[in-house]
Amino acid sequence: MRTDPLTTVRNLGILAHVDAGKTTVTERILYTTGTTHKRGEVHDGTTVTDFDPQERDRGITIFAAAVSCAWAGHRINLIDTPGHVDFADEVERSLRVLDGAVAVFDAVAGVEPQSESVWRQADRHGVPRIAFVNKMDRAGADLDTAVASIRERLHPVPLVVQLPIGTEDGFTGVVDLPRMRALVWADGADGAEEGPVPEALREEAARRRRLLEEAVAERHPAALEEFCDRETLTAATLTDALRDLTRTGDGVVVLCGSAYRNRGVEPLLDAVVAYLPSPLDVPAVRGSHDGTEQERPADPAAPMAALAFKVNATPTGRLTYLRVYSGTIEKGDTVWDAGTRRGERVGRILRVRADRHDPLERAVAGDIVAVVGLKSARAGSTLCAPGAPLLLEPPGVPEPVVHVAVEARRATDTDRLASALARLTEEDPSLAVRTDPETGQTVLSGMGELHLEVAVERVRREHGLEVAVGRPGVAYRETVGEGVTGFVHRHVKQDGGAGQFAHVVLDVEPWERDTGGGDGFVFRSTVVGGRVPQEYVRAVEAGCRDALAEGPLGGHPVTGLRVTLTDGQTHVKDSSDTAFRTAGRFGLRDALRASEMVLLEPVVEVTVTVPEDGLGGVLGDLAARRGRVTGSDTRGGAAVVTATVPLAELFGYATRLRSRTQGRGTFTARPTGYAPAPAATAAR
Repeated sequence: MRTDPLTTVRNLGILAHVDAGKTTVTERILYTTGTTHKRGEVHDGTTVTDFDPQERDRGITIFAAAVSCAWAGHRINLIDTPGHVDFADEVERSLRVLDGAVAVFDAVAGVEPQSESVWRQADRHGVPRIAFVNKMDRAGADLDTAVASIRERLHPVPLVVQLPIGTEDGFTGVVDLPRMRALVWADGADGAEEGPVPEALREEAARRRRLLEEAVAERHPAALEEFCDRETLTAATLTDALRDLTRTGDGVVVLCGSAYRNRGVEPLLDAVVAYLPSPLDVPAVRGSHDGTEQERPADPAAPMAALAFKVNATPTGRLTYLRVYSGTIEKGDTVWDAGTRRGERVGRILRVRADRHDPLERAVAGDIVAVVGLKSARAGSTLCAPGAPLLLEPPGVPEPVVHVAVEARRATDTDRLASALARLTEEDPSLAVRTDPETGQTVLSGMGELHLEVAVERVRREHGLEVAVGRPGVAYRETVGEGVTGFVHRHVKQDGGAGQFAHVVLDVEPWERDTGGGDGFVFRSTVVGGRVPQEYVRAVEAGCRDALAEGPLGGHPVTGLRVTLTDGQTHVKDSSDTAFRTAGRFGLRDALRASEMVLLEPVVEVTVTVPEDGLGGVLGDLAARRGRVTGSDTRGGAAVVTATVPLAELFGYATRLRSRTQGRGTFTARPTGYAPAPAATAAR
């Protein structure tokens, strides 16, 4: 019986917090699979996936990089994602097209703030995961403690399939619990030596194997049946059950190792092949056409459908990264962009290995490839067969929270700067560019201070432009503290010919986002007796949404309100959609001016790690920044403080923290939403 080739494909991402070792894990996977012949090192700037000059300078992953390799007869398409919160949109777009993921955790730190964020992102996309506890050779490394933090903070069922051999610097290998064998890596050796479980660990290994069997049997019917009959599970049954539990999300297989020392990588690859799904194991992709929902199976013979999730716009052309969900794309094909409703010609198809590419004649369902020749496709665009249009849901784009004013130092470079910024936003949808109507300045907005730093540095390096940058600012919002009821607005315009008439009565009240909806605004109508026809009700809602763009306090977007249309009047000749949309816009604008408004500022959760002797100064500094401490802990001889701090108060905090702690303090931050700003801020 012939096996479908799609069963041997794995599309997965590497997810983790900054410095947990994602890129090193990726490099060791490439080395172990024979894709590279030298181990790339982050600290040496020799990694394959961190190929951008800024990534090598900063020692962090900034851009999601796709690579392809082979292991045990399987093709693995792998995306190394950023770990810094400012680049969470790169993770979001990657997760949208992946079938599985490897979550990497630090064996000392366990679950860190961004580990939690990317885990939640994967939850939203329903991406099956396995966990790899890295850096087992570090001082203070403890697998059980790391697994406990995974259980307590992320709430999965961790299914630990390995027992470490040796601790900290003496970590030399693992016991494979399903097969009850030892894998040991000698210093300088690339492969593991397989042998029996060491005598000193046999009792502990048997105990842990028993715990694994019980945990699996409790959640898997076939495993439970065998466990009840035989009081144990065979390696084959255990492996099959672990695969099923991973793919349904009912359990997370946990492995351990030290990627830097190349220990534990082969079992990780085996686990990827054994437990993570192929394109055939995930539900068929769903899209829409003319208002009807359709499915496309992962079948090379089906009509083609692909999603663009990343664009690289270079001076020599555009590289568009695609996940092909169904059908086949061949070089020279014409594809249909369902969003722009125009055809595009595929010039070349490339198998990607970070910044290097191998040409392909075709790509089939399940592939992740790059194509050359598409002129208008953006991240989130659906490409499909012209004769079978389909629109796939694009990844969500977060709202920017930080902005800076940018301008070219030479007036003659203004047009070049505009072109460079347009190229940046084309590649990264989480960046936004606008012109301030009051000052005429060009404003660049993004997800954080580092995000904007990287963007501006790219303009300088790649386009050779000298750019002046203003002080960072934050994206404020406005909301209703106390609303108004029965607010009447009458729109009447008569200047010859048909006029405009619309009469609306509005109630405005605060609304909590967590009660439903998704954009911080709810509109409803309680008009009875047909006093306002339904088509005009929709026009009033559209007008109200127009009014949300600028609030009365400072022209910031308005969120967190519910508007109810309670009454209205029409004119037999002069009423129209346009009139009621105008009434909705100006009626809500005036109603907001009559309401009690509150200015909101973005807040972040900050996790600061400092030596214990520097804790007092750090706490005082956080208090001065309007920070509210929410927790503290001691980990590995250092104090770990968690606090909620307004984003505006964090600009320049990295430098301040280093000076207070003689360079020994570090911090991470992740957005948690908006909170009321103090009156002084509102006054500014």
